[in-house]
Amino acid sequence: MIDGVAEPVRYTTIACPSNVDGIITYLIDDGTFVNEGDIVCILEDNNRKTDYDNLSIQLESAEAELNKVKADLQMQYALLEAQVKNNEADTEIAHLDSLQLQFATPTQRRIKELELERALIEKNKFKRKLEALEVINQSEIRKLELNIQQLTNRLASAKTILDALTIRSPRKGLAVVSNSQMTGEKLKVGNNVWNNMPLFIIPEVSEMKVKIMASEVDFRQINENDSVSFSFDAMPENIAYGKITKKLPVGQPHKRDSKVKFFEVEASVDSTLQVPDPGFTVNCRVFIKQVQDTIVVPQIAIYEEDSIKVVYVKKNKKYEMRQITTGLSSSKESIVSDGLKKGEVIALIKPPHSMVKDKTLLNDSINVKQ
Repeated sequence: MIDGVAEPVRYTTIACPSNVDGIITYLIDDGTFVNEGDIVCILEDNNRKTDYDNLSIQLESAEAELNKVKADLQMQYALLEAQVKNNEADTEIAHLDSLQLQFATPTQRRIKELELERALIEKNKFKRKLEALEVINQSEIRKLELNIQQLTNRLASAKTILDALTIRSPRKGLAVVSNSQMTGEKLKVGNNVWNNMPLFIIPEVSEMKVKIMASEVDFRQINENDSVSFSFDAMPENIAYGKITKKLPVGQPHKRDSKVKFFEVEASVDSTLQVPDPGFTVNCRVFIKQVQDTIVVPQIAIYEEDSIKVVYVKKNKKYEMRQITTGLSSSKESIVSDGLKKGEVIALIKPPHSMVKDKTLLNDSINVKQ
């Protein structure tokens, strides 16, 4: 006989989001029935909030810088265009003056020709400046726009992480709070949680198993495929049957720094009158070996007398001390392979010496009167 706990075979795990190291600020009660989309937990991660605020400020600054650069470039472009128009006007005036060159001296004609050449040079220079300014405008603005796009993407990722700190149920069902990896107890408000740490499970209750934490002595006796019958404290009329499916060979300390270890054993629930809820305590009767048509007595009824095993058989109002041979046994019961018959009544408490009148040994079947 050994105790276990009912657990689901399949379940949905709700974990702490990736890249988060935070504190629980809100948590639903263990065993609460939730619907899809219900808030089950809220976390607080100051580092993630700081990252989001810093990115928001950087994005606002980048957008302001882009607007400033656009305004500056537009002003430069306007000034350059004004210079181009002035040059065109000067060139036109020079062309008009050239009509009077036939009446001018050679020196004056040469001056006018040089002025026209200079106007043409200025025109070409302004044209190249406009073209260069257009390229500069596009390059500078593109660089700022790319930076803004990167900041926008990073801010969206940070917002996604912040939103993920409010954790919602992905499906309806019974939410079972996980144990803290630091304390071993159920998680609660104020506990620290981190990257992908389980917070809840929502079991699929259509199929269950039983988890047993066995002592080293019991673990050695239990074998895979041993039959098991189950009973439940919370469901007295319910019974179930299954078998041992798994034994984990690595023991776990009973408590921190404890030398006492328990070993995890799993048993299937193959048939049951009613499927138990997760977390129900289960009384497990493991059949290590089944022996048909045999006599079984409680261990407390067997006594050691002069290096032999005896029981006290009731005879009328007195008792007979009778030697027995035992076979397979458990911590509570033992098979009597010789020395007892079906229907005989034995004492669970050793009777007073004055009440013992007979003594029967197996070796020579001597019946001794006391």
